[in-house]
Amino acid sequence: MLEQLVELDHELFLYLNGLGSEIWDGFWLFYTDKKHWIPFYALLAFFMYKRLSSKMFILTLIVIVFMITFTDQVTNLFKHGVERLRPCHNPNLADHMRLVKSWCGGQFGYFSGHASNSMAVAIFTGLTLRDRYKYLIFILIFWAALMGYSRIYIGVHFPLDVLSGFTFGALSGFGFYRLDKYLQKRFVYNKED
Repeated sequence: MLEQLVELDHELFLYLNGLGSEIWDGFWLFYTDKKHWIPFYALLAFFMYKRLSSKMFILTLIVIVFMITFTDQVTNLFKHGVERLRPCHNPNLADHMRLVKSWCGGQFGYFSGHASNSMAVAIFTGLTLRDRYKYLIFILIFWAALMGYSRIYIGVHFPLDVLSGFTFGALSGFGFYRLDKYLQKRFVYNKED
């Protein structure tokens, strides 16, 4: 059963990765690079700042930093615990796939940190801002989905790596959103004492 799942994952990877063309390579390389999204993150932070008081905004930023650190470190634990080779390091696939970027990344890839982090940000931010921006969560989930696809496109993650990252990221985003709500209530409650 597990072998069949891995084989399907390999086939789906080769199909999705093979859809790429040189015309789109630059776009997906740009899209997958985290530093290009700094203005986007700043815009989301600005939306949160407008919604929250200064102290609550700082508290929320601290929670977000912990959330990203958490998702990143758990991703690394899985990568080194599971030790599943990235597609670009898999000798059975190397001759059949497109590696778009010049560097493949670490040896192991289960599960995708990009997918995990982007989905955590999407869920956390979408839930936090849903009272002001009703449809933002759907836009952010779509953004995260494209981030996951970019990892397959450039050849560094299998679809199962991305799907597992999305699942973990969504659960983490929701959990940290609940933690943020709890801390904000406690902070307001303690302030009134």
